[in-house]
Amino acid sequence: MSWIAAIDLGASSGRVIIGKLSADRLVTREVHRFANETVRLPGAAGATLCWSITGLFAEICKGLERAIQEVGTLEAIGIDTWGVDYGLLDADGVLAAPVVHYRDRRTHDVPGQVSQSIDPQRLYELNGTQVQEFNTVYQLVAGADSSALQRASSLVLVPDLLGYWLTGVQRAEVTNASTTGLIDPATRTWSQELLDALPEGSAIQGLLPTLAEPGTILGPVLPDVVPGVVNAAGEPTPVVHVGSHDTASAVVGVPAQQPNFAYISSGTWSLVGLELDEPVLTQASRADNFTNELGVDGTVRYLKNVSGMWTFNHCLAEWRSQDGGRPIDITRLLTQAADEPSLARVVDLNHPSLVAPGPMTQRINDLLVANGQPPATTRVQTVRAIMDSLALAYRAAIELAGSHAGREVDVVHIVGGGSRNAHLCQQTADATGRPVVAGPAEGTALGNLLVTARAIGQLDGGLDQLRAVGAASSDLTLYRPTLSPRTSEAWLQAAQLLNSMIKNNKKG
Repeated sequence: MSWIAAIDLGASSGRVIIGKLSADRLVTREVHRFANETVRLPGAAGATLCWSITGLFAEICKGLERAIQEVGTLEAIGIDTWGVDYGLLDADGVLAAPVVHYRDRRTHDVPGQVSQSIDPQRLYELNGTQVQEFNTVYQLVAGADSSALQRASSLVLVPDLLGYWLTGVQRAEVTNASTTGLIDPATRTWSQELLDALPEGSAIQGLLPTLAEPGTILGPVLPDVVPGVVNAAGEPTPVVHVGSHDTASAVVGVPAQQPNFAYISSGTWSLVGLELDEPVLTQASRADNFTNELGVDGTVRYLKNVSGMWTFNHCLAEWRSQDGGRPIDITRLLTQAADEPSLARVVDLNHPSLVAPGPMTQRINDLLVANGQPPATTRVQTVRAIMDSLALAYRAAIELAGSHAGREVDVVHIVGGGSRNAHLCQQTADATGRPVVAGPAEGTALGNLLVTARAIGQLDGGLDQLRAVGAASSDLTLYRPTLSPRTSEAWLQAAQLLNSMIKNNKKG
């Protein structure tokens, strides 16, 4: 079998990984890794946080060129990225404005404005999307008066923008499109009723591309964009629509052997949920802020966003700065944190005060003190608080998801970078009372490669068959709960405390 490539972009870094089928498993190799930097650009409303999107595209092209140098040809390419963010193209197909970062504060209070146009319960019935200020629908409402939106000819989400630059073809892959808040998850189409209800709906509708399901071919790489990227037949390599939302690809990469599993895609964000056949659009689901994003092969990713490694990564950056830029021994820090008393400090990692980039330790301590807990006085105590709080957030999301969907959960799969964190994986097993299977760490790229391979005929079958290949290709670690009646009670009390904090935050 010949090599294929996965372009996998996360909020902190990007990579180009190549894979080849050999003896019913995927052999993979990373050929290029690069940072995903942000930039603040001045404008009429002040500085705007943006992605360096053209720089990312240059790194992608460099990665594809390196892949060709190493293996000669590529049979196909898949692209996955984060969701919600988009580029606006003018009538000439040129980027009309910078691509704004979802953490930019321009959408503050916009969900409240949208609720004046459409009842929140009806909105959830139409799009099944959890309310997050950065959802695409709120970004579009926030930018409705911008000259860039007014002169735009089309709107393309980040993976579709990168695919357009590679192939010259504009289309919207449905798993990423489902993060916009403009998709009906039951029909997997743009929601006409929702668009009609928005004041800006008619203008937005005119910008939305045709939808495509994972597994369809977008088009061949343009020779003058990335010269020499060809397949074994000497033809330009095709770009395939995979699950272009990174979590959609990560869920394909989950090495599940039975249907009653929960997944945690653990990175900068943690996406915690279930794979379902139908969306859950109940009032109770909306009240708990679950989202129904679309998955590969007609599935629904029923999940909740948890802050993930965001706070931990910013604590590390803060401490490196304090240490004059010297590297921090993260393994040692996590090992020391594991020896700290369990559940001594718990915070709501999704608290609004922790959303913005920058130093985190004081903000964490402010939340601890505000909730009657002792502040962390050492770095190790801060790390322990973050890891315990993450495990508790995972527990809460899994319990609620199972309750709303009527699904038992027998095992938890952690994929992504967090699967390498043995302390967090064990804490998750203890918090949930369920076995945890950790790995693969590059689950998103693996899922991307599996769908790409099937699209060009190197694999066949459904998700079970793809996952069997993925499991055979991965190094997995099993963590079992180590609970006594006393520790079980401690986790229960800590979960109740966290739930109380979240409820108080909502009231505030």
